[in-house]
Amino acid sequence: MTDRLGSGSVPGASIRARDWGWRHAGRGKPAVSALDLDIEPGERVLLLGASGAGKSTLMQAMAGVLGGDEEGDESGTLLLDGRRPADARGRAGLVLQDPDSQIVLARIGDDVAFAPENLGVPREEIWRRVRWALSAVGLDLPLHHSSSDLSGGQKQRLALASVLAMQPGLLLLDEPTANLDPDGVREIRDTVDRVVANTGATLVVVEHRVAVWRDIVDRVVVLDPSGGVLADGSPHAVLEREGPRLAAAGVWVPGIPPRVADRPHRRATGADLLVASDLAVGRTPFASKQPFVAASAIDVTLAEGTGLALTGPNGAGKSTLALTLAGLLEPVDGSLRATRPLARGLSGSPFRWKSRDLLTRLGTVFQDPEHQFLAATVRRELAIGPHALKLPQRDVDARVDELLQRLRLDHLADANPFTLSGGEKRRLSVATVLAARPQVLLLDEPTFGQDAVTWGELVSLLGELVDEGRSVVTVTHDRALVTTFADRELALGTTSGVPA
Repeated sequence: MTDRLGSGSVPGASIRARDWGWRHAGRGKPAVSALDLDIEPGERVLLLGASGAGKSTLMQAMAGVLGGDEEGDESGTLLLDGRRPADARGRAGLVLQDPDSQIVLARIGDDVAFAPENLGVPREEIWRRVRWALSAVGLDLPLHHSSSDLSGGQKQRLALASVLAMQPGLLLLDEPTANLDPDGVREIRDTVDRVVANTGATLVVVEHRVAVWRDIVDRVVVLDPSGGVLADGSPHAVLEREGPRLAAAGVWVPGIPPRVADRPHRRATGADLLVASDLAVGRTPFASKQPFVAASAIDVTLAEGTGLALTGPNGAGKSTLALTLAGLLEPVDGSLRATRPLARGLSGSPFRWKSRDLLTRLGTVFQDPEHQFLAATVRRELAIGPHALKLPQRDVDARVDELLQRLRLDHLADANPFTLSGGEKRRLSVATVLAARPQVLLLDEPTFGQDAVTWGELVSLLGELVDEGRSVVTVTHDRALVTTFADRELALGTTSGVPA
């Protein structure tokens, strides 16, 4: 199939920002302020900045989806092709950090067709675009395949395909490869490179994997958390000449690794906590009685004082295995048992335990942070677990204050969790689990969305937990995390799942 969507190129869109800023409703400090920025048609821009610098807010503003006055306060001007972005329908296509928030229909073909259909594209052209876009992102599945049955990485590919089918003049990608395996990362980057070259669209991409995009962009813009632009220029000028200064500010700079605390007093591995033998894991699709096996023949033991990394390609069953080990999914086959140090009077598989029993034993951080947010403020969110354990209020406050400070969320204590940046949401989701102090932690992509500074601090914290005797399991594509943190690695195979 050809890489070209249409017979001619798409006019690239322009962006003009003058003293522009946005403050989310209920927040004292603006997410972005005093921004002056020009992006010319056809430019390829890599947008960088520390976690919380406002990258995602700016991307949503350029796409015209920030919302009205009830959702925040805008200052200055931001124009797309000389118009307010909300009035430039179809000119910008945005791939969000959370692909679930962009999936609207039950079948993948219909989901990709949704946007061009709303733009009035002729029916025959819609389905040509649908097939091209799915092929371009490597999502080789039938058009009727269920959207809800996709893995996190597959959902990310679907979200990109849905935007490509719009044929936008401005392609906005917010962490487009965050949950993809290395082959998927290269495939998405190369696809974007070809699409932009063939269509003439303007590209703005936010990505912590700077090295992945450095060679296909012609400009790097770094946002300053205090307002305005910290650096702007060619990749060489910004990343090499300004590298040390940017790294200190949290920007991922190739060749300058983040700092991670030394672990000089590694304790010996303790007692076994959870033992899986010949385990098969999977889920039962909607309207089906037969489970879909994501991975099988798994033998793994979680012991005190160990860090285990679950790795493998998208669709290999990593997240499904983690949820099964956490007691949130029932094993399809095989054995999963908790030993006495973890069970403490409970019997059977953790899947049979009550939620209160799981709270201090098995803590889970989901791939999508928003799936576990319940409260209206960050502080209240962190207090949910300790309150469920009926701890005295002084102990609850002490745990919450410690986590707010340790994970750099103290300035956001009164903010709504859903208004945080992607990296801040991820740190909050980790903190909510840590607040209950479980013996086993199972974290799905815990370093997603982190800048270089918060990545180092988070990895150091996970190392401390292991050294204290906890068992920490991470589902990850982050090789730096595996190298720096994990004692063991379980690489799942390439099977995409078979009926049980």
